[in-house]
Amino acid sequence: MESSSGKETSDLSMSRVDCPKCGAMWINGQHMWATGKKGSELDLAGLVCNNLGDSTCINPVKGADGGDTWAKRLSNLDKDYPKDHE
Repeated sequence: MESSSGKETSDLSMSRVDCPKCGAMWINGQHMWATGKKGSELDLAGLVCNNLGDSTCINPVKGADGGDTWAKRLSNLDKDYPKDHE
């Protein structure tokens, strides 16, 4: 696209929304982890929103079952690193 000044322009835009409860971030509607990696709203719900969320939580899948949970992570740790039986 060319502007009236003859310079190239773009219609590119970016939106960012942050949850006021936990600080989770959505960029252009996609949940992103703090690491910058693409996130899962269902995992976020299982790990954070379903336990700590309140009416200010903006995760659209808050309350949904599924995704990752702390219980699942603990179970995986127990399987991967069994306790020594003495």
